Amino acid sequence: MKKRLLFTCLLIVILASCTKDNLPTNEGKTPTQKKPLTGEQVNKVIDKIIAETGNFNWKQVDNYTLWSAALLSDGIVTIGYGSTPFATKKSSELIDLKNRLVNLTIEGEKIANPNFKGENIVFNDDAILNNFDVKITSFESIEQLRKMSGVRYVEPAGYNYFAFKSKIKSDSGCTTTADPVNSADYRTIAPNCLVSWVYDKHNIPSAWTYSTGAGVTVGLIDTGLSAYQDMLGSNFNEGYSSGRTLTKYGVYIDSIWPWVTTTDGVNDLCGHGTSMGGNLASPRNDRYMPVGVAYNCNLVAYRATHDVVLEGYQEQKGVARALTELGNNSSVKIISMSIGHIISIGSISDGVKYAYSKGKLIFAAGGTSTEYTNWVGVIFPASMDECVAVTGITDSPTYTECAVCHKGSKIAFTVVMQRAGDSNRTSVVGGYYANTIDYVGGSSVATSTTAGIAALVWARYPSWTRDQVLNRLIQSAQLYPNRDANFGYGSIDALKAVL
Repeated sequence: MKKRLLFTCLLIVILASCTKDNLPTNEGKTPTQKKPLTGEQVNKVIDKIIAETGNFNWKQVDNYTLWSAALLSDGIVTIGYGSTPFATKKSSELIDLKNRLVNLTIEGEKIANPNFKGENIVFNDDAILNNFDVKITSFESIEQLRKMSGVRYVEPAGYNYFAFKSKIKSDSGCTTTADPVNSADYRTIAPNCLVSWVYDKHNIPSAWTYSTGAGVTVGLIDTGLSAYQDMLGSNFNEGYSSGRTLTKYGVYIDSIWPWVTTTDGVNDLCGHGTSMGGNLASPRNDRYMPVGVAYNCNLVAYRATHDVVLEGYQEQKGVARALTELGNNSSVKIISMSIGHIISIGSISDGVKYAYSKGKLIFAAGGTSTEYTNWVGVIFPASMDECVAVTGITDSPTYTECAVCHKGSKIAFTVVMQRAGDSNRTSVVGGYYANTIDYVGGSSVATSTTAGIAALVWARYPSWTRDQVLNRLIQSAQLYPNRDANFGYGSIDALKAVL
């Protein structure tokens, strides 16, 4: 059987120390004379910091490394400014600060290039999030910006970490072909639909007696939904699923150029988003297809990324935009993100904080990778305090992470989603094409499953706040009142959560 695992973050990487011998010799040279680091050398700095601290943020590197990474990002740098990550209306002080930062950048560029005029230097000046992008090539610009009061971060936009790794083998979570599914991994219920074995491990079918997610809207930020899967299209309202809405948006721009504004449409070209959407909200009808956890919830699906690794400039901007728009959507209560990166991304962090400020309950995947590096801690954005991090475990008697799942202190919940004796047998969902079923694994499906359980709870108690719903999930988890160092409160009992 072809092993199909949807990777939240693909990390076949051997972390190495960054030694002086690996770096260009720059002693005695002025900043403008320095030779920038190569991508491999920048990665060694990143790997060393991850090995020492468990995470990576561009604030942890010096100006020289940041400048080198910026040049490797086509010179596009994101600047976060102001005392807060967002402002629904920009004050005159914020506007003045931004203008001063732009002017400072122009002056820095003129040092490196006296003929520089400053035209077309700003890209994507966000209307709500306090960040914008600029084209930078000079070391002086980086140095001065990082000294400037009111600057929260300066980051190379879309630095392609994996482009400089020789040992990478992945599909980045993408596949549109379906694996054969063992009939022991699902059962049939009325009116003739399939229930994944994973659901029974969390008492989800029993919880349906009290709640099916009706009236709750879940926002899904992923690769979109397949145009060929009618369970997430023309058959979304059918059988026991009725009176609900399905909305699709496309905010991903399939271009390497930051100035391109034409999006790539709403349809999933990867397969990952279709699996997550199906696991969340696929209808309970009579077509012999897998049912979703919250089969009566409303779904708002965003095609914000090409795949699950938030590596590219346009992916990062797409996710930040989706978070902002979902934050502004008053009907959305829950956001599910089975995507991430080992590198913290300022613009997405701003978006998460904005959506959180609007009362959204945000679930994010703790990380999925190969057996070689799944010891790396919880990835971004699941590592943020505003996100609820989820990971997958096997059905063994003791808590054991799935073959490719990350664990760590940031994890809040687990989902049983892999057979202990066979890592190929994970959760069962509808495939990319109509009338197909497939397996989906990793912390990706664990995240969408937990988001679905949260929808059941919120539908049962519609007047509750985000904190009340989250507290009920915590109190219904297996390890509560304790919290494990790697698995949080453990696996949620959905029936207990909705009673």
